[in-house]
Amino acid sequence: MMIKSATMLRNDYDKMVQLSKEKQEPIFITRNGEGEMVFLPQELWEKREAELDLLAEMLRREQNRVAGARTFSMDDLRKVAEDVLNEG
Repeated sequence: MMIKSATMLRNDYDKMVQLSKEKQEPIFITRNGEGEMVFLPQELWEKREAELDLLAEMLRREQNRVAGARTFSMDDLRKVAEDVLNEG
C-alpha cells in the first residue's frame, strides 16, 4: 500500500501518475496526516468497478434463488435451446 501526502500530489502530479500506473495499485492520499482520498489509474478503477458490478449481480441472483425463484440447470437450458432450434 502506498501512502503519499496531498502536497506531493499537488507538487508532483506526473510522478504520482507514473508511480500508480507502474505499480498498478492505488495511492492513499493524506492531508495533515489523515486519510482523505485514493488516487489510482483509470484502468484499475474500471476493472474494480466491473468486478463490483459482477459481484452485485451474483449476489442478486443468489438472493433470488434463496427466495425461491425458479432456477435452471445447464441440461434444462440445453433442452430448451434444442427445442427452440428444432421448431424453426
